[in-house]
Amino acid sequence: MHPLRRLLAFVAPYRRAAALSLLCLSALVLFDLALPRLIERVIDEGIARRDTAALARTAALMLASSALSALFALANNALSVRVGEGFARDLRASLFLAVQRWSYGDLDRLRTGELLVRLTSDVGALKMLVQVSLRIGTRAPLLMVGSVALMFRTAPPLALAMLPLLAVTALLMAAFVARMDPLFRAVQERLDGLNTALQESIAGMRVVRAFVREVHEARRFEDANDALTARTTRVTAVASVMTPALTLCVNLGMVLVVAAGGGQALRGELTLGQVVAFSNYLVTTMQPLLLMTMLASTWAAGMASARRVIAVLDVRPEVQDAPDALALPDDAPPRVRFDDVDFAWKGEGNHPAVQGVSLALDAGQTVALLGPTGAGKSTLANLLPRFYDVTAGSVSVGGHDVRALTQASLRAALGIAPQEPTLFAGTLRDNIRYARPDAPPDAVEAAARIADA
Repeated sequence: MHPLRRLLAFVAPYRRAAALSLLCLSALVLFDLALPRLIERVIDEGIARRDTAALARTAALMLASSALSALFALANNALSVRVGEGFARDLRASLFLAVQRWSYGDLDRLRTGELLVRLTSDVGALKMLVQVSLRIGTRAPLLMVGSVALMFRTAPPLALAMLPLLAVTALLMAAFVARMDPLFRAVQERLDGLNTALQESIAGMRVVRAFVREVHEARRFEDANDALTARTTRVTAVASVMTPALTLCVNLGMVLVVAAGGGQALRGELTLGQVVAFSNYLVTTMQPLLLMTMLASTWAAGMASARRVIAVLDVRPEVQDAPDALALPDDAPPRVRFDDVDFAWKGEGNHPAVQGVSLALDAGQTVALLGPTGAGKSTLANLLPRFYDVTAGSVSVGGHDVRALTQASLRAALGIAPQEPTLFAGTLRDNIRYARPDAPPDAVEAAARIADA
C-alpha cells in the first residue's frame, strides 16, 4: 500500500473539517474564475458602450465576489490548519506509542537521533503536506480545468494555440516532481546523521572531555553539518529553477495572446474584453502550475518522510507476549533458573555472546557475576526481564518460562537497577518512585536509604 494512503487513517478523524475545507476551496475557485468574465463585461458592456449603469453593476459584482472569495479563503485556511495540527498530534502520539512497545533489539538498530528526526521533522513535513494539499491540492487542478474550459469558450482558436505551451509546462512540472523526491530523502538522511552526532556528543560529554576528544567530536559534527548543508543547497538550487521556468512559460503565453489575440481584435473576430478575459484565464491556468511548484516540493518532502514514518510504525517488536501468555502468579516461588542458555546478537555473524549458561537462584541468595568487559554479565541480566529473548535454552521465574508470561507481570515482579542510571525531569522523590508514583514518603525514604542515596 502507498505510504501516503496508509497515513490517511490519521486524517479520517478530521474528515468533516477536511471536507468543509475543500468545499470552501471549491467556492473560492468559482469566484476566482468569475473575475475575468466580469472584467470582460466591464470592458465590452460598460466602457465600450459607455454604459454607466452596467459599469456600476459589474463593479459591484466584482467587489462582492472579491469579498466572498476572501471569506472562503480565510475559512479554508483555518480548517486546513485544524486538520493538519490534529493529524500531526495523532501521528506523533502513534509513533511515540509504537516506540514504547519496541524491544531492546529494535532500539539498538535505530539510533536516538534518527528517532527524534522522525518524530519531529518528518511529522512536520507530513503536516505541511496535509495543510498545503487542503489549500492548493484541490484549488490548482480545479483552476486549471476551469480556466482551460473558459479559454475555449472565450476564444477557441486562441485556446488551441495555447495547448502546446500548457503541455510543455505540465511535462516540466512532472520532471521536477520526479527529481525532487530522492533529493528530499537524502536531506532527511543527512538530518538523521546530524542529530545522531549531536545527541551522542551531548549525551557523552563527560567521556568526550575525559579523553580530550573535543576536537574529534567538533570535526565529526562539522562533517555531518556540511553534508546536510550541501544536500539542502542542492534541493534549494533545483527548486529555485522551477519558478523562473514557469514564469517564462507564462510570459511566452502572454506574448502569444497579445500577438494573436490583438490581431483577431483588430480584424473584429474578438472583442477587446474577450482578449483581456482570455489573457486573465491564461494567467489563471498558469498560476496553478506556480502553486503546484510549492506543492511539488512539499509533496516530495512528504513522500520521503512518509516512508520513514511508516518504517517506524511497521516495526514488529522482537519480544512479544505469546497469544496464551499468563500473568506471573503472586504466589509463584521466588526462584530463577537459567537452563543451558545461549544468546547471540543479530548481525554479529551469530557468534554467541552467552553460551551454555545454567544456574539456579533461590530466595535469599546474593549472587555476583564476575568477568571481564564483554563476558556477557549485562546480557544475562537483560535476559531475565525478557529485554531480549534467548537464542537457545530457557530462563524461568517462579517455575514459569519467561516467554510464557506477560512482560508487564514479569517486570512488575522484578526490581531492576539499570547499569546506566537515568534521571527524568522532576524532583529526586519523583525519580525514586518512578515505578510506583503513588508510593508514600516513608517508602521513598526507605528505598533511598537502601540505595545509599
